[in-house]
Amino acid sequence: MRKFKEFIIEKLVLISGLASIFFVILIFLFLLKEGLALFKFVNPLQFLAGKSWYPISEPPQLGILPLILGSLVVTIGAAAISIPIGVACALYISEIAPGKVKETLKGGIELLAAIPSVVLGFIGMITIVPWIKHIFNLPTGLTALAGSVMLAFMAMPTIVSIAEDALYSVPRSYKEGALAMGATHWQTIWRVMLPAASSGIFAAVMLGIGRVIGETMAVMMITGNAAVIPSTILQPVRTLTATVAAEMGEAVVGSEHYFALFAIGIVLFVISFAINVTADLFLHRETKKI
Repeated sequence: MRKFKEFIIEKLVLISGLASIFFVILIFLFLLKEGLALFKFVNPLQFLAGKSWYPISEPPQLGILPLILGSLVVTIGAAAISIPIGVACALYISEIAPGKVKETLKGGIELLAAIPSVVLGFIGMITIVPWIKHIFNLPTGLTALAGSVMLAFMAMPTIVSIAEDALYSVPRSYKEGALAMGATHWQTIWRVMLPAASSGIFAAVMLGIGRVIGETMAVMMITGNAAVIPSTILQPVRTLTATVAAEMGEAVVGSEHYFALFAIGIVLFVISFAINVTADLFLHRETKKI
């Protein structure tokens, strides 16, 4: 009876895994079916490198370069803020914090990940946006910087949690050996623990960036939604995800605009897939190394 139960559980897990892969493939095929229809009307190079996004003009101008650059600026800004803070927090929780403080911080960070993005966007509108407007003396605080700050806040729980797990997975003999040879606590962390957990930390960073790229509501609320090529981080931008969310409800089914939004979905799918595969490869490399 025990072997039969184990057999049933194993098969259920296998079916669940296969079903997940099947659903992802179906989603991608659906995006391809709708998105590739755009290229009957628009050259792929013009779509990816075009500098104007005016989908309801005559004729429609469907260049997504401003949207790609807007997503890139916001993502780089969020990464520049979240990576050093997130890795530092993971180091503190894993190697420095006392037991009770460690458990409290881990629980608090996990709770941060559960806050809905629309709530964070609202908080950003009433706090970060006015602050940026006042500090930099801008006509509006709805800028790429506001989106970067908020997305960094949203990415940090992922980075901290996975990086802390990577540091915890480093064999304790590494640390004990370094201390036995006369290294200080900081030298052990910097020269032993961090290099040993580097693959897992990199995977944490990649997954955090994946969260940033896929975020919609927060960036749509606080980045200004201006489909222009950004020259600085202190001007309004529009991201790929915000464009799909803002315009899908207004697009006429079967129009070039409609197909273009699905084509944007293909671009986002490919980017997210590449980031997650890269993170997964580094996680597996870390596991094999340990």
